[in-house]
Amino acid sequence: MDHDSQRTVIVGAGFAGLKAAQVLTRAGQSITIIDRRNHHLFQPLLYQVATAALAPSDIAVPIRAAIHPRNGAEVKVLMDEIASVDKAARIVHTKGGASISYSHLILATGAKYTYFGHDEDWAPHAPALKSIDDALNIRRRVLLAFERAETASDAALRARLLTFVVVGGGPTGVETAGAIAELAKASLARDFSNIDPRSARIVLVEAMDTVLGGFPDHLRSYTLDKLGELGVDVQLEAPVSRIDEKGVVAGDVTIDTPNVFWCAGVTATPVGAWLGVDTEKNGTLAVRNDLTLEGHPEIFVVGDASTVLDEDGEPLPALAPVAKQQGAYAAKTIVARKVGKAPPGPFRYRDWGTMATIGRSSAVGKFGKLEARGAIAWLLWGFVHVGYLVGFRNRISVIVNWLWAWASYAKGARLITGPEGAHVQSLQSTAAVDAELDESVANLKESRQKS
Repeated sequence: MDHDSQRTVIVGAGFAGLKAAQVLTRAGQSITIIDRRNHHLFQPLLYQVATAALAPSDIAVPIRAAIHPRNGAEVKVLMDEIASVDKAARIVHTKGGASISYSHLILATGAKYTYFGHDEDWAPHAPALKSIDDALNIRRRVLLAFERAETASDAALRARLLTFVVVGGGPTGVETAGAIAELAKASLARDFSNIDPRSARIVLVEAMDTVLGGFPDHLRSYTLDKLGELGVDVQLEAPVSRIDEKGVVAGDVTIDTPNVFWCAGVTATPVGAWLGVDTEKNGTLAVRNDLTLEGHPEIFVVGDASTVLDEDGEPLPALAPVAKQQGAYAAKTIVARKVGKAPPGPFRYRDWGTMATIGRSSAVGKFGKLEARGAIAWLLWGFVHVGYLVGFRNRISVIVNWLWAWASYAKGARLITGPEGAHVQSLQSTAAVDAELDESVANLKESRQKS
């Protein structure tokens, strides 16, 4: 057991956890960071890895490289997962068997995608986008679909392989659908001889009556127009009722495809189970206005794992700026307590705005009363996201890749990687479709001959 009871333990190295760690170490406070991965991931650009625009190393940095001990602070990093928290003894227990004492605990474990009660049935056929492994899996599936279509002899099979469905009309869904459309209709347009990638069908499915629900009506209309120009077929008021190996049923429409990608609802990681307390419907914990757990001022729950209300009584959105500001606030509160100063007042979120990119030179943004769309919003989106990246190398790499892609329409990360078995399994699944089609054609010919 780690008996350093004056240490702050941070669980999760996302935006909130990493920011808290940086503030604490600058103040000379010793910390332990626990994360099930060894890297901090810039999730807002994960879809660009999935669509071959960026490499994984462009948007990720090792946790140990992102946190630098300062002013005598000691930093420990554990690649592990939390199992439970003993609130009375102030000890964190991990799945790896470690028991770590703490003076303060920051839970910044974020959220995960939920399939609304159909996780076991739908997840194998509709991967979500939360990790580098997820992004590489989706990239492999997208690129393999074009490769398999190139060798397919049946027109129906080619059409099936070149159909891509993105479920969820929020920023991630809009950005992913737009990026797949650009990949198919620009980057891959001249790469194949037997197929025309520009004929690919990209469908964006949304259960509500609009996309980008948090944006004003005219920006949502602009987004729909731009998606249409990219060739994205937007299906509104089309809740998903089935996803399987054959495709997806959305509303009253059945879409036959092996390429379904999930960008819909999320739920918090099991913070309630770890702490033994009740949660909100989405799995988050309602915290006090200083981001602490009721009755436990030493425990902070921040980022997507918490529900924090704004001045109007509405929950704060699950955005990177919210998480970063909450992580910084929690760390500053801890530092103030340890040095005997008055802690800051209640947490107040400073809203710098919300943005979503649609495609090449096209984005929308809302910044308080100010709004932007088109190329200006796209440039602002790029500057903001580059600024949020951790590490000078990552920023330069992303800028260079974006400039090259903008000038040449080329995407440099179009590599099919992963276990050989994954490739074989994908080819086998499409080969099975070939066999089904052959059997159907044979049966049709036989019935015609009999008639």
